[in-house]
Amino acid sequence: MLLIVAGGLLFGFGLGYSHMARPEVVLNFLQLQDLGLLFVMGGAAVVTGTTFAVATRFLDSAPLTGDTYTRRLKSFDRNVLVGGAIFGVGWGVSGICPGSAYASVGIGNYPMLLGVAGMFIGAYAQGLWRKRRAEANAPTSTAD
Repeated sequence: MLLIVAGGLLFGFGLGYSHMARPEVVLNFLQLQDLGLLFVMGGAAVVTGTTFAVATRFLDSAPLTGDTYTRRLKSFDRNVLVGGAIFGVGWGVSGICPGSAYASVGIGNYPMLLGVAGMFIGAYAQGLWRKRRAEANAPTSTAD
């Protein structure tokens, strides 16, 4: 748990330091006025890709947790498309993604708490929808 908290704090610090926790910076990127976010995302992708390529080739397990490296494959279906569309619209309207929203609150942007609350409400509603859908699709047994 301590490792997760430390990673989250480092991630939040990076977002705050790079000014990506400010919605106006993100909105300027989305309007193609400031492409700084492209370099932040590109840098993160290079570091992550390199780490996974090297670590999975030379190590049997993760150095800090000892867990084995596995790939989680998810099918590309309607839920992925709908979820991605909702995420993209929310990002475009608010100018902030979930990680940046938490960092934004951390740098004193307290009105962002409304967006964070909206994310929690949306995640809860999606969980209820999936639960009801799973119950509706579950085979019913007929007991005599």
